[in-house]
Amino acid sequence: MSSTVSCRILNSARNHLATFQGGRRLYSRCISNRNQSKWRLFSRVPLTLKNSSPCGGFALRKAYRHTSTEEEDFHLQLSPEQVNEVLRAGESAHKMIDLNSAVPNSVLRFESNQLAANSPVEDRRGVASCLQTSGLMFGIFDGHGGHACAQAVSERLFYYVAVSLMSHQTLEQMEGAMENMKPLLPILQWLKHPGDSIYKDVTSVHLDHLRVYWQELLDLHMEMGLSIEEALMYSFQRLDSDISLEIQAPLEDEVAKNLSLQVAFSGATACMAHVNGVHLHVANAGDCRAILGVQEDNGMWSCLPLTCDHNAWNPSELSRLKREHPESEDKTIIIDDRLLGVLMPCRAFGDVQLKWSKELQRNVLERGFDTEALNIYQFTPPHYYTPPYLTAKPEVTYHRLRPQDKFLVLASDGLWDMLGNEDVVRLVVGHLSKAGCHKPDLAQRPANLGLMQSLLLQRKASGLHAADQNAATHLIRHAIGSNEYGEMEPERLTAMLTLPEDLARMYRDDITVTVVYFNSDSIDAYYKGS
Repeated sequence: MSSTVSCRILNSARNHLATFQGGRRLYSRCISNRNQSKWRLFSRVPLTLKNSSPCGGFALRKAYRHTSTEEEDFHLQLSPEQVNEVLRAGESAHKMIDLNSAVPNSVLRFESNQLAANSPVEDRRGVASCLQTSGLMFGIFDGHGGHACAQAVSERLFYYVAVSLMSHQTLEQMEGAMENMKPLLPILQWLKHPGDSIYKDVTSVHLDHLRVYWQELLDLHMEMGLSIEEALMYSFQRLDSDISLEIQAPLEDEVAKNLSLQVAFSGATACMAHVNGVHLHVANAGDCRAILGVQEDNGMWSCLPLTCDHNAWNPSELSRLKREHPESEDKTIIIDDRLLGVLMPCRAFGDVQLKWSKELQRNVLERGFDTEALNIYQFTPPHYYTPPYLTAKPEVTYHRLRPQDKFLVLASDGLWDMLGNEDVVRLVVGHLSKAGCHKPDLAQRPANLGLMQSLLLQRKASGLHAADQNAATHLIRHAIGSNEYGEMEPERLTAMLTLPEDLARMYRDDITVTVVYFNSDSIDAYYKGS
């Protein structure tokens, strides 16, 4: 196989990699225009790290990586079969079964996948059904500054939402079980768990805080529980508050203290969907995204965005930040398209460096933590005057599902950096057409040149690799393997999968995708029945 593409990528990377050597640590700054890390080195103000030479920087994970960029060390050895094996390693799929025939399930099935760029991967995903209430929950969690916060949020957020939706009677049963030391009612059934928990030693602390939350809900004396909009809004903010308080409270256990610190000082954006019959609610904090694929009665496909990215390119978000801080900070809240010059998303869990006062940060970090070993560095950006600058408060969108709403795509920004909303819909439609579902009949409906071109490109590429059975895999393949014309380039795909770890993050982020297919017949039956 020719290595032209890989050499071009490698040479470009070599020209755009700025390294700062400090002791045993190597800090890399990504200055690629296409894809940048959410946290970046803040080079305007020097920061001296313990036992290291001065360098511009914010808290980045210490990188003990293979960093060779010599062409002789860079080999493309992957066969098409090996490419497929790498791409499909993180696949997950589940077909829904209607256990309650009186309430037809509007979700037919879901397919998910994940491809890492960071080592270890910082994205998480989860799918669960509520057992004491009705509804399915899907979540994408994009970590930065490490994976600790994303892991914690992916394991805990669904529980907060599920508890928020419980009736007063169910909450009383939960509290009674705790008081009498009896087994709790099951809250969730995980259909796709976020992964092996690293928090088994602190789950008792997490349960204690969840219990405090449901005790407060009991005090509200609401017979039917919160509305879904309220549940999503309160759950995001309450969990973020608990993450902050857990490290401020005195903890005897060393493991619990260290994990709580890592969670609080790393960060995560989150996008989750709650589906109950025809009722779809999406809550988003950060720059993950959710879109609907819609097929109109005439067969035409379109995209319906359900979220807005919370970043400096969102005028509403910029206005919100300016309203929340003095006018004197208008020119310093966003620097170089980043919050205070360091963070891409303007909403996230964790990241207490942008929420706490300077005094609180100093007091917490001076409690005897081995911050060097935990990769925690105290750094206050310039112009840090009126915290908090960051919030986990989500925007919640409601959409009443219709028979023409065929699928929902939730993904971390690693996908949207590479593909536009319409591109994602076209790729899923093309995947469905090859799978024999919703096959477009181009002869029987008005021509859509964009869709036709997409289908032709996909047919051309289909001979280059075995058809993906998972739509999420199909999207990831095209995200990293397509050129600027939307054509699949096998060499490019292979090169992107074999980049050394220190270069991979320069060209792509972790990519996590979940595609949820809706049952149009069940949705149609709902409307006919009502």
